[in-house]
Amino acid sequence: MTILTSILGTKAFGLLFALWQTATPSASPAAGGNEFTITEMVRNMGPVAITVVIILLIMSVYSIAIMVERYLTYTAAKKQSREFAPRVAQALKNNRIEEAINISDKHRKSHLAMVVNSGLQEFRAHEQSNEISGDEIEASKRALQRAIAIKTAEFRRGLSGLATIGSTAPFVGLFGTVFGIINAFRGMKNAETAGIAAVAGGISEALFTTALGLVVAVPAVWLFNYFTGKVDGFIVEMDNSASELVDYFIKNRTKQLNP
Repeated sequence: MTILTSILGTKAFGLLFALWQTATPSASPAAGGNEFTITEMVRNMGPVAITVVIILLIMSVYSIAIMVERYLTYTAAKKQSREFAPRVAQALKNNRIEEAINISDKHRKSHLAMVVNSGLQEFRAHEQSNEISGDEIEASKRALQRAIAIKTAEFRRGLSGLATIGSTAPFVGLFGTVFGIINAFRGMKNAETAGIAAVAGGISEALFTTALGLVVAVPAVWLFNYFTGKVDGFIVEMDNSASELVDYFIKNRTKQLNP
């Protein structure tokens, strides 16, 4: 994620520099300066609006970095889990616990592998000492619960940032909107007229910051809801795997007590 953030950050600073150059008044008035274009809107922005735009661009870069990193993480977890599940199931069916542990070690990005590995490690320790009792099975259950909690926290990492950006970006844009309206009325007062030319700069500034705030917030909210659904699905899969593994431990204990 660090490399991705650096790349996106470099592009963002390049965009900010171009924005600053555009917003800096030139020595001579450009032809067509009265045209209502994006360039003219940016050129007429005040320092407050420029600051708001910079903040929103930084928020956008951060949210994009989280989106890409989380997507790659979830995709890798899903892919490796699909490969891991049938292989470890076959190994456990033949009571080859060492092989199952080795398989889980080779699928470190899989959430199922992490949970199964944790439970098998705990179970193996008691199996080697021939002390598979109810307490040992409970210890394996606790190991599985800890593994699920740790993996769930890893899956949720960064999602709170998306939620924060999705909920605050419109208000940051609204902050720029308020100052744009203030500038519009100030221009009207200075010009002592109600013509469109007196308020165009302030109104365009207000609309631009509002639109940018929404552009930053909407994808963040969409992806937050999408990723939250993915995490919920992963939690269900881990809970099911843990339950099946506990059933396997109980069957082994039954065989041990009734050979």
